[in-house]
Amino acid sequence: MKPFYFSVLLLMLVFSGCAPKIYKANDFNDVAAKHKVVAILPAFVSIQLRPNEAKRTTPEQLETNEKSTGMAIQEKEYGWFLRRSDKYNYTVKFQDVSKTNSLLKEANISYSSLKTMSKEELAKLLHVDAVISTSVRMDKPMNEGVAVALGVLTGAWGSTNAVYTTINIHEGQQGDLMWKYDYQASGSIGSSPENLVNALMRNASKKFPYNAKS
Repeated sequence: MKPFYFSVLLLMLVFSGCAPKIYKANDFNDVAAKHKVVAILPAFVSIQLRPNEAKRTTPEQLETNEKSTGMAIQEKEYGWFLRRSDKYNYTVKFQDVSKTNSLLKEANISYSSLKTMSKEELAKLLHVDAVISTSVRMDKPMNEGVAVALGVLTGAWGSTNAVYTTINIHEGQQGDLMWKYDYQASGSIGSSPENLVNALMRNASKKFPYNAKS
């Protein structure tokens, strides 16, 4: 394959994505009118490795990677909301993630045990009106040659081929799901938490339900 066409193919792969799917509860506006503070939880990350990569990676290494990625995504999401609060006139405040994580640690709630807790339990523990949770599944079927080629072209050295991301908002009283945003991106866009969050939030922020301009 000629270099030019190979480059075009790779760039199309990096920037391709599926249209997001959005759910919003019928009574969201009524419920959200009472919300003042929202917490952003560490993201739940699942990394699907190629067979050869899986052989070279211990379960402990994979778990550590998933946790560090989840914490990084949480931090990037928080920063994104803060920087755009004035632009979109968000009707809620976002709890500092350092406070969120400190309260979770004080309650002996580990990253792995977050999934076992109900959203109303977490909202009560964190003293917030709602919680934002993010789930991320990263598939990595690319071989090393393609991954390196992507890095040369775009500066993204990861080999993630597809990223499936969901953002959920649960209200804190009953733990009901109030808003759900599903997004899929292809290519090395998921090679870093910053790239992933930028791609995700660039779309999600326009539809974010606490957006006073939406």
